[in-house]
Amino acid sequence: MSRAAALLSALCLASSAAAQDGPDLAAGRAIVEANCAACHAIGRDDLSRHPDAPAFRTLHEKYPLENLEEALAEGIYTGHPDMPEFQSTPREIADIIAYLASLSGE
Repeated sequence: MSRAAALLSALCLASSAAAQDGPDLAAGRAIVEANCAACHAIGRDDLSRHPDAPAFRTLHEKYPLENLEEALAEGIYTGHPDMPEFQSTPREIADIIAYLASLSGE
């Protein structure tokens, strides 16, 4: 019986660790809230505050989301005064892409 309990415990810990290794939607949302929400609609039904800023829920219609990984890794820079310059870590990129995918249904 103790072997079964130990095995079950090990499986639960492994499952929990694997879940933590995957993208974190809440973290992705927090990143885009902090860096993008001043101009872009970042939710399912909000409006972009800047007329030229596309809603994040529609980005997948213009770009394959995985193509945004490189731009996020290199840093998104623009001459537009409303858009902050920022670079993301690989973990943050995974979180952002996962959040964007959750908006688009991908």
